[in-house]
Amino acid sequence: MTATGTEGVAPDAPHLDVDALIADPGVRVIVCCGSGGVGKTTTAAALALRAAEQGRSVCVLTIDPARRLAQSMGLTELDNTPRPIEGIGPGSLHALMLDMKRTFDEIVVAHADPERAQSILDNPFYQALSSSFAGTQEYMAMEKLGQLRAEADADHRWDLILVDTPPSRSALDFLDAPKRLGSFLDGRLIRVLAAPARGAGRFTTRVVSASFGVFTNVLSKVIGAQVLTDLQVFVASFDALFGGFRERAEATYAQLKAPDTRFVVVASPEQDALREASYFVERLETEHMPLAGLVLNRVIPVLAADLTAEAADAGAEILADLAEDPVTAGMLKLHADRMRSARQQHHVAESFVAAHPGVPIVPVPAFGDDVHDLSGLRAIGQAFAAAR
Repeated sequence: MTATGTEGVAPDAPHLDVDALIADPGVRVIVCCGSGGVGKTTTAAALALRAAEQGRSVCVLTIDPARRLAQSMGLTELDNTPRPIEGIGPGSLHALMLDMKRTFDEIVVAHADPERAQSILDNPFYQALSSSFAGTQEYMAMEKLGQLRAEADADHRWDLILVDTPPSRSALDFLDAPKRLGSFLDGRLIRVLAAPARGAGRFTTRVVSASFGVFTNVLSKVIGAQVLTDLQVFVASFDALFGGFRERAEATYAQLKAPDTRFVVVASPEQDALREASYFVERLETEHMPLAGLVLNRVIPVLAADLTAEAADAGAEILADLAEDPVTAGMLKLHADRMRSARQQHHVAESFVAAHPGVPIVPVPAFGDDVHDLSGLRAIGQAFAAAR
């Protein structure tokens, strides 16, 4: 490896062979994870495109792609249904963007009779839960993965599914979402509100109802009678679906541990992002989930590495003192700044490698502009292959 390209940012780490990963027929699901703002969506799309153009039948689930990137993939608006991307071969590529609320609505409609489903969909508490409850987007991403995998198994439509996880502050939110929603559904408040509907026998019902009446009188004064009524109606209608949510969450969580799943952690070469990546790698190891490696995104490429930042600064100062060649002086200052930034990136990457020496890494250079079309995605795919 040379010190003039992105490879020098983590020279001691084993190499993540992306082409081998996406070509492996034993890999059916790749989940791209990382903290927000590190390029998970673009990475997932680039991996999906490269896999399709190398012969795989691919479906990529994106969460929040840039508008121009969505348009380049034929997705001009939020669409919860996989759509084919034209002009891809020799394989095929379908893409969809997660619509969190629509996915939640589909689950309700699929697992409740029409009258109960409509009651749930119209309930204000459900509408708030399905739109803004903490962890709902992460949970629905896992639900959608389960649906896509079921479709792939049923009709062999895709042999590889790429998943872009939501732009959470913490990468661990994706793994914690089922537990968080399960804790909410099993929480004391929900159990108390559901108790009258679950009571068995006249005596039990009388005791529960008396206790419930005292409890709701107090609670209505705290949160308001209408809110409490909405919550009670929601729990009564939704109670039968609780178990189904838990069962599907457990099944999808099991899929994440399956031998045909791989996690690709995405991070920028910055301290906070790599610290978050480190937490996530440790969590995967603890739960025996299959880690493929780390994509180190937006690495500053360094040319003329033999010209140190200090030498460039000195040269720029000499030219400035002589009042000659301001363009060259400016270029030297720019080079010095890039060298210092690259040095910092190298330092934080070394810290990650020292903590996780066995994690394969592939660096991806920082591009001059946002990736917004298929050509840009192909360029990222080529960067994966070139970083050896």
